[in-house]
Amino acid sequence: MKHITLILIAMLFSVTAIAQKTFDTDFTQTKLMKISGKTTDKAGHLTFDGNDQLSMIYTQPQGDYFKIEGNMVKINMDGKKVELDAEKVKMVGLQRSTLLNCLAGNWEQAAADNNAELTVKEEKGMKTVSIVANGKVPKGGYKSVELTYRLSDNALVKMMLEEAIGIINTYEIH
Repeated sequence: MKHITLILIAMLFSVTAIAQKTFDTDFTQTKLMKISGKTTDKAGHLTFDGNDQLSMIYTQPQGDYFKIEGNMVKINMDGKKVELDAEKVKMVGLQRSTLLNCLAGNWEQAAADNNAELTVKEEKGMKTVSIVANGKVPKGGYKSVELTYRLSDNALVKMMLEEAIGIINTYEIH
């Protein structure tokens, strides 16, 4: 009985460690506009507390940022600043929760929120988590999300977010 209890406790700790993973790292971003084929490259620093605090401070271009502070989403992109309450603006709320759930390892919730299928594959030392919408994407939701982790240390190395409007943001995590 003690052996089973120890196994259950170890499993609980490993799930908790994944779900509460924090990030403090640099990233590069490539934004693709599918309609025009135009790409934009950016870079910056990502900080995530494992819950509801996310900060992406851009170094290229300097001064841009994307922040989640509780329910507030604060954006400064290309000199355009906006602050939105995710509880009042439903599509922002969906994007906020999807991003936070994906980073925290709550993939099932992110899939459910986006009316999507979840698949997890492991090969060549990597784990790929794919969340792909079933039919119509909820307003503000993602058509697909793909997260790539290095199996050796379970570190997130790549995140791709495809919006229903044809914008694909790919983040390489360093």
